[in-house]
Amino acid sequence: MKKSILIISASIFVLISCQKAPKPGETSAVKMANEWWVTLDQPGQPDVFGIGHLRILTYNTSTNDNQLWVDDDKQGYGFKVKTTADYTNLTFVSAAAAANEYFVPGSTSFPATVILTEGKIFSKTAHSKAGNIADSIHMKLEFSDDPGTIYEMNGVERTRFPQDDY
Repeated sequence: MKKSILIISASIFVLISCQKAPKPGETSAVKMANEWWVTLDQPGQPDVFGIGHLRILTYNTSTNDNQLWVDDDKQGYGFKVKTTADYTNLTFVSAAAAANEYFVPGSTSFPATVILTEGKIFSKTAHSKAGNIADSIHMKLEFSDDPGTIYEMNGVERTRFPQDDY
């Protein structure tokens, strides 16, 4: 009986100690959460609005699952949408028109919905403003207040080196 209890206790200890604990402060979106310097373009028309590089954010939702926020912090077109992320392949898409969290009913300041397609992060494939190797980001966007117009958002991660900021 003692031997059986000892074996069971040892087995439980081994099972528990083999489980990989998450790193403190890490979320499910850790591979995709960042700040980015991007431009809003149309085919043949780079920087459509003439605003140059703007900072956008990608970060986890409070549910810490396969959802990802894409947020321009009201610095560009004015959108914050929740998308579905594939953290293994570094992709994200909105299957349908995603509700814009910045939209205020009765207002025309921000679009009500955003269709986001072809969202992808490319690991260590770009160079920052100062030439540092960095991740890049790409997505296509269609805003409900400009239906039929597809914008491309392309950019590079914010390295937080002052010489890389726009």
